[in-house]
Amino acid sequence: MITTDLTPGSPCWLDLGAPDVPAAAAFYGAVLGWAYEPMSDGGGEGQETEGEGGVFRKDGKIVGGLGRLTEEGARSAWMIYYRVTDADATTQAVERAGGTVRVAPRDLGDWGRMAQYSDPLGGQFAVWQPGKDQGFELVDEPGSLSWTELYTTDVAAAKEFYGGVLGWQFGDMPLPGGGGTYTLITPAGLPEERMQGGLMELSADDLALANGRPYWHPVFAVTDCDAAVAGVTGNGGSVQMGPEDAEGVGRLAVCLDPSNADFVVLAPAQS
Repeated sequence: MITTDLTPGSPCWLDLGAPDVPAAAAFYGAVLGWAYEPMSDGGGEGQETEGEGGVFRKDGKIVGGLGRLTEEGARSAWMIYYRVTDADATTQAVERAGGTVRVAPRDLGDWGRMAQYSDPLGGQFAVWQPGKDQGFELVDEPGSLSWTELYTTDVAAAKEFYGGVLGWQFGDMPLPGGGGTYTLITPAGLPEERMQGGLMELSADDLALANGRPYWHPVFAVTDCDAAVAGVTGNGGSVQMGPEDAEGVGRLAVCLDPSNADFVVLAPAQS
């Protein structure tokens, strides 16, 4: 489970790069019940930059961020950040392991220090070295992040890379019906109940959303998967898979927002 006890290697933040910030805010507000809070541009009271970005809140607690997509040729997507104690050391580890630095480590005021990377096969992710901002305030509850997942063409290579860079522990489990193997991720030194995500091996043809490259996506907990899917399709999004039941996991669907940013909604199985 993901918690707000944000240990090194655990997800601590996520944000969405969207071509239309107000439209994205309205979509996720309708689907996940999020309230959008535009950032201030520093120009004084009431000077807000709604078209540039801000934060999402659920029940008053911050669950993620939203910003305008500015990278030329990039697709709209969620970026997942993992906590590290030293972003510069992590950057060196990424480079030694064959990854690419997309955004070099930089300070965001006294809030913290961030960097963004691509793994050797092209999967994009980010890290956060906290200052006074530790990360999101609500997880593993309806309307918040409950899991992270990488679709990749080479799970063995992903395990080697992320294990070396972020210190993750891995455990494999068979998928039902002989559908292959799913690899579970746990932060270094933590027990299995702190599993935070998974790796799923797919062919390049199945990764058309990112032109055959691996990609990470978030899984958001919901109370009713079918109602969430109705919200997705009723507000201009679409569904890639589901809703369907996964034994021991819950009822889930793989969705796209109106700008084709992918995410999963999951109503967890009742224990």
